[in-house]
Amino acid sequence: MMTSLRFVAPTFLATLLLVPSQPCLGQQVEPSSTGQSASLPPDNSVAANKDWAWSMLTTALNDTKHPDTRVQALAALGILGSTPRSLKLILDTLNDPDVDLRTAAILAAGQTKSPDVAADLRRMLDDKEPQVAFAAATTLWKMNDRSGEDILVAVVDGERSANPGLVNGTMHTMNRDLHHPSTLAKLGAMQGAGMLLGPFGMGITALEYMRKNGGNLSRVTAVEQIAENHTAPIRTKLIAALSDKDATVRVAAAKALATFHEPEVAIALADQFPDGRAPVRLTAAAAYLINTGSAIVSPKSSARSHSHKVS
Repeated sequence: MMTSLRFVAPTFLATLLLVPSQPCLGQQVEPSSTGQSASLPPDNSVAANKDWAWSMLTTALNDTKHPDTRVQALAALGILGSTPRSLKLILDTLNDPDVDLRTAAILAAGQTKSPDVAADLRRMLDDKEPQVAFAAATTLWKMNDRSGEDILVAVVDGERSANPGLVNGTMHTMNRDLHHPSTLAKLGAMQGAGMLLGPFGMGITALEYMRKNGGNLSRVTAVEQIAENHTAPIRTKLIAALSDKDATVRVAAAKALATFHEPEVAIALADQFPDGRAPVRLTAAAAYLINTGSAIVSPKSSARSHSHKVS
């Protein structure tokens, strides 16, 4: 029975991509994007597309009039792994005066899974804003770095005083503030609102976007799951999903196609550069750079190849 379920599951998940998402009653259609306008490079060569992809990501990150677009750019840069150019853009943003940008940069740094970000993240443990210090502590913890243990213990203690004996390492300056009820409430709201770096960043989290615009979480999950099978039929499904009316599905498909290294995939990703939704075009730009070998991504960050390869 289990064998038959494993055989059927990828096919069932793929069929979910064919089911169009329908907005719930009272929900609105996708709102217009703000920030960088959608356009294509002057020619369709690989070199021109690579330059255009980097230009899109850099321009979006520097769009000071639209913080959400900057967060979305960080989300896209985070999937580029240990690529020096993207790492520099992320780490430079750790010094941004905007608290949400610093938080997003920390999460993007963690998303890269690069060991080169640890020292910069440890510096952020002493940030004056609790959410930044908390994000740094949790990101480091996921990297098996316990430097922010005292911060996490302070959150666990809540309104109680932290016991230094419980903590291995230095007590960071943010520790006292993390015992304050209002600070804890803010962190709880941050986590409850989905303050995790995803395709839509924090200001427009994926779940909130779906709730308002009829996005279908099951279809996004299906994209992520079937992408682990690098087969020709799955590749075809994912390329087709790039044209889906649901922007969340387009984002997931673009990210999933990053590791399908075929010319037709690169062309399909480049075709998304003019997409009217910033998260889609920025994710497509990052995926294009991975797909064409311009990014250093660890195997852990890419899709797993199973029994069948793309033909």
